[in-house]
Amino acid sequence: MPLYRDEAIVLRTQKLGEADRIVTLLTRRNGRVRAVARGVRRTSSKFGSRLEPFTHVDLQIAEGRTLDVITQAETLEPFGAQIGHDYERYTAGTAMLETAERLVVEDKEPALQQFLLLVGALRAMCHQDRPASQVLDAFLLRSLSVAGYAPTFEACARCGVEGPHLAFHVGAGGMLCGDCRLPGSARPANETVQLMGALLSGDWDAVEMTEPRHRKEATTLVAAYLSWHLERGLKSLALVER
Repeated sequence: MPLYRDEAIVLRTQKLGEADRIVTLLTRRNGRVRAVARGVRRTSSKFGSRLEPFTHVDLQIAEGRTLDVITQAETLEPFGAQIGHDYERYTAGTAMLETAERLVVEDKEPALQQFLLLVGALRAMCHQDRPASQVLDAFLLRSLSVAGYAPTFEACARCGVEGPHLAFHVGAGGMLCGDCRLPGSARPANETVQLMGALLSGDWDAVEMTEPRHRKEATTLVAAYLSWHLERGLKSLALVER
């Protein structure tokens, strides 16, 4: 079978037979890949621990008719070893993995931006200098933007007139002016809107200056925006401590 090499983040694993696993990967060059790791559930497996969720790995993969087969695996960054000891960071990281899998819709379609975004977010999650919830919210907003669902926080999402505006509507794509306001729109505090814009742009100095109540409101709106565009919520998001 033809072989190829790629680096990847392990998103999810499923049992297959008595000793194998199906591993879902987000790769640098080949997008989302589902591949079989043979014998990894045996205690004698040479690379079973390298194919656990969160692990950044370098792989050799053989192309198959239905599923590819992993033939070699080398650990690049063991994110799971650092994230797994902190429940808050573990659950937030799990939500990241699920988001990445859901937003990369087609297998074997390149998704370099999503891959780099996930690697950077997991790296940030391993460092204790930023709250896990803020790293997660920033990742969710950016991954949605890369997927084509960028929210607008300054101009009206419908007519484009510059703000500031008072109404936020997840289905419309962000803030709405008074003339375009839709039923069911939220009315977030101006500080909350600025916070979401800072999370999207990576302005961490501005993020750190915000108050907890505005962070909580932003988290609620980000989760609602994500659920709308995924058409159903993330299972893992319900476990995240907010």
